[in-house]
Amino acid sequence: MIRKLALEAICLSEEEPVSEAIRCIEASGGRIALVLTREGHLRGTVTDGDVRRGLLRGVGLDAPASVVMNQHPRSMRVGSPTNDLLAKLRKEGVLQMPLVDDEGKVVELIAIDDLHPLPANDNPVIIMAGGLGTRLRPITETIPKPMIEVAGRPILEIIIERFQQQGFNSITLCVNYLAEIIEDYFGNGSRHGVSIEYVREEKRMGTAGALSLLNPRPTLPMVVINGDILTSVNFNQLLDFHTKSNALATMGLNRFQYQVPYGVVEVKDHHIVSFSEKPSFDFLVNAGIYIIDPTLLDSLPRDRFFDMPSLFESVPMEFRAAFPIHEYWLDIGRHDDLERAIQENSINAG
Repeated sequence: MIRKLALEAICLSEEEPVSEAIRCIEASGGRIALVLTREGHLRGTVTDGDVRRGLLRGVGLDAPASVVMNQHPRSMRVGSPTNDLLAKLRKEGVLQMPLVDDEGKVVELIAIDDLHPLPANDNPVIIMAGGLGTRLRPITETIPKPMIEVAGRPILEIIIERFQQQGFNSITLCVNYLAEIIEDYFGNGSRHGVSIEYVREEKRMGTAGALSLLNPRPTLPMVVINGDILTSVNFNQLLDFHTKSNALATMGLNRFQYQVPYGVVEVKDHHIVSFSEKPSFDFLVNAGIYIIDPTLLDSLPRDRFFDMPSLFESVPMEFRAAFPIHEYWLDIGRHDDLERAIQENSINAG
């Protein structure tokens, strides 16, 4: 019931960057990174939640891990009885715990064994797959954008497989342009280990407007994603974040950085105030991934276009949450994005 995790891959110093902490978290199975002193003493811990909270504060991936780490980490003495370890893990509500020796040095990390198959997740998944894909013409003149192949498989198939691997089995595809190609390929979803239903948009409804066509109406929060997004986001973590935030609507946000290739001059009236040589700007942008509470469907206008930002603006601020994404994410909207997706996923497939 308890397993040990190798330390080498999940430890770092507090001077190393947040990006290295993310790598350590991924090496631990998405759970935790340990921050150690040079002598091996436990200095702090970094979880996925610590990283996301840091990103919301504007912390960059190149900032030191000490900026986001928990400076008061929990630990237990190595050699503690198994029952005591289990009781401590359950009491603290955590899945892992560092074990230290008499000198306070980390010896190992133990975790409740969570290697069993994921339970089925009843939250519905809504994939927006009806766009025209005008920026990817001429490819999309004969094939819907979600059916463009990346590493030998349609984008939409990769998205559905990702959800299936995480325990989601109820998927609705909102289709419009060349819908029959999508419907013929996926059918009822049994070939992909999921149940697929379809919502046909007779006209462009927008990401939020298409939700008004759902029948029957979902009773659980919905995961909504654009049909041209490739990502390694853990959607169960996203749902957990949504629930703990007491949100009605949660939006996934991706960090976008842009460097002006010129020296920027600030001017007031006709006077030069200052110079900034090739400044960089850092934004959080809409990642096309959402959690929507079904009660919000009552507020959607009927039979007209309604986009997702408009839906979020209709929700009181205290009930809308931001979920920063540090995992792999790519919006395949342009030919350059498609080439990048093909190259990156071909490397991963190899």
